[in-house]
Amino acid sequence: MPEITLRLFIFSLFLLVSQSVFAQQAIVAVAANMKDAFGEINTAFKSEGNRDVRVVYGSSGNFTAQIMNGAPFNLLISADGHFPIELYRQGKSIDEGVVYAIGQLVIISKNSAGIRLSDSKTELIKAINKANKIAIAKPDLAPYGKAAIEYLKAEGLWNIAKDKLIYADNVGIATMYVVTGAADLGFTAISLAKSAEVSKETNFMLVDSKLYEPIKQRMVLMKGAPQEALSFYRFMQSAQAKSILQKYGYSTP
Repeated sequence: MPEITLRLFIFSLFLLVSQSVFAQQAIVAVAANMKDAFGEINTAFKSEGNRDVRVVYGSSGNFTAQIMNGAPFNLLISADGHFPIELYRQGKSIDEGVVYAIGQLVIISKNSAGIRLSDSKTELIKAINKANKIAIAKPDLAPYGKAAIEYLKAEGLWNIAKDKLIYADNVGIATMYVVTGAADLGFTAISLAKSAEVSKETNFMLVDSKLYEPIKQRMVLMKGAPQEALSFYRFMQSAQAKSILQKYGYSTP
């Protein structure tokens, strides 16, 4: 191969590799309870001139299993602290990450079901007895589902509720079961309960946070993540992101 042709070939190859690296888009796995809040945070992130990130919503447990099996997520924004720490223990992340928010569990009721929500145990028993189904996220996959079961047991409602439970892969799906009427009652995050889509079809009641383990939501950065993932990780800890989280009902560290 002539020298000039070889040089052109090497230069072209260098350009292709450089463009591929530059074009690498950060992929962020986000717990379903964060959907509305994260959408606003992502908009704020892009407004500062940052490149767009690819966002996938789902359950923290499913994302963790997928990352363990090689899924190319660069940043996990989890609904709890257990799954991110497990990724660190398995050598997938750069460290144990940080707690970015503390969530609140609520009960929601479909407006058309005519069920009254009250923090009176007597009224809650009436509501559960009247409900056709009660939607929760799978407790082994989603922290809000785990918290819901802890609450029901601590409040002495488990025995009357357990046979009416229907399980969803994540809290977003559990919420939609109530919105669509597949269930009359459900447990979800306050951030989802306050969203426009959900609030027009349901009403909600805050659950006593002393009756379930605090939902400390942690995020963790994977090894080899591109710069944009690191930038987003840092932005999630900014005053601007914390202000948005608080607006959606989260407490922040």
